Amino acid sequence: MNDFISAIILGIIEGLTEFLPVSSTGHLILAGHLMGFEGDAATTFKIVIQLGAVMAVFVLYWKRYLDMLKGLLTFNFSAAGKLNAVHLIIAMVPALIVYLIFKDTIKQELFGPAPVLIGLILGGILLIIGARAKRKVTAEQTDDITYKQAFGIGLFQCLALWPGFSRSGSTIAGGMLLGTSQKAAADFTFMISVPVMLGATMLDMYDSRELLTSSNLTLFLVGFVTAFIVAMIAVVTFLNIIKRLKLEWFAIYRFALAAVFYFFLM
Repeated sequence: MNDFISAIILGIIEGLTEFLPVSSTGHLILAGHLMGFEGDAATTFKIVIQLGAVMAVFVLYWKRYLDMLKGLLTFNFSAAGKLNAVHLIIAMVPALIVYLIFKDTIKQELFGPAPVLIGLILGGILLIIGARAKRKVTAEQTDDITYKQAFGIGLFQCLALWPGFSRSGSTIAGGMLLGTSQKAAADFTFMISVPVMLGATMLDMYDSRELLTSSNLTLFLVGFVTAFIVAMIAVVTFLNIIKRLKLEWFAIYRFALAAVFYFFLM
């Protein structure tokens, strides 16, 4: 029963943090450490429930995903300068390659409180750099994002493989450094979250298939559904927040969380 309570709590945390540049994975690892919810099954659980929150984005953008899929299957891509499936694919490739090469090291060495605290601080610094860097904005909307910018954002997304950095934080800050507006970077981040997290979850579930027992599957389902429901409630509000609130505020929160956890809880 305690595990199911932990699953619900972690599902709520995931649903609330997935769309903010504060690292949902980092929050899950820290919360799991406090509750004693750790181990190989817990690591896989934390990855699987992220898909529950990300599916809320799919519900929000499903028409656009469908149009992109049709274009991809018929090789009828949108006109130049308009966001299409190619943008998503080339933004996914860098992190996918790095994950496939280093996935065992990542899970063994980085899924712990100490690496997360480092990631929170470094990710916060990246947010400040992205917000304050002087650059010419060439992409005000997602449809203005070029293939080159999409690939560059994909490179920044590799940082998110370190828990605590934050996928949305890395890609939004990276996008702004590459010339996108905060709004365009945020929208693009949410668009690529579905294929990225779907691919990562499927790969991890395959690698951890021996852990997918009937008891674990039930636990995973509880966390998945909880994260999905909470994210559906929060997604629209948080999308507006991330587009408008200065990134420095999220950096301050990250620094405060790292300090509190380090000095009082570790």
